[in-house]
Amino acid sequence: MPGVTFLEYGNMQAARELIKCGKIAAVFVEPIQGEGGIYSATKEFLQSLRSACDEAGCLLVLDEVQCGLGRTGYLWAYEAYGVVPDIMTIAKPLAGGLPIGAALMSERVAAAIKFGEHGSTFAGGPLVCTAAITVLDKISRPGFLTSVSKKGQYFKEMLIQKLGGNSHVREVRGLGLIIGIELYVSASPLVDACRNSGLLILTAGEGNVVRLVPPLIISEQELERAADILFECLPVLDKTLK
Repeated sequence: MPGVTFLEYGNMQAARELIKCGKIAAVFVEPIQGEGGIYSATKEFLQSLRSACDEAGCLLVLDEVQCGLGRTGYLWAYEAYGVVPDIMTIAKPLAGGLPIGAALMSERVAAAIKFGEHGSTFAGGPLVCTAAITVLDKISRPGFLTSVSKKGQYFKEMLIQKLGGNSHVREVRGLGLIIGIELYVSASPLVDACRNSGLLILTAGEGNVVRLVPPLIISEQELERAADILFECLPVLDKTLK
């Protein structure tokens, strides 16, 4: 893509060298990669990106479409890293399933946008915006975020206990209720088997990561059942070695 340079996720040295050249307008990064395989940035990486952007006068833009809005147990994922972006993109969860996308920005950035410069065909729909206000009010309550954090930790520990000893499982990682199970083999057979058993999951990364992003209102009993289904379906991966 003209004008865009892609760098290895988490490679701060390469990012700093590119940023300090003075030709970068903005740096876009996910605090936690969703499609990329549920890889979490380190605090050092994001904080270093923030300082490098400040030094060079470019913007830091965080993509929180998948990891924002309570998914990590924080309202916004960046809160876990001690950085504040200049612009943040959000979408899917904001309106509880209705189509919406939004860009949040600092006052300094917003001041540079004149009336009419930022808009879209379906922007500002009253029904969708009303739903978004309701969802944001619910998710931003401290008690709700605490429950997400607790359920996420419980789920991850349960997955490590049930799946961690399996020879096909390389790692269970994530924060809150965005969790990835990295395998040594393709995750597709496991995803198919789980679907046939009533559990809907997706692949991520290079196709060897199981992506788990359950509803934030899920119960512990439902999480336990999900872990049981994953455990029961793991033997399907043995066939990939034959």
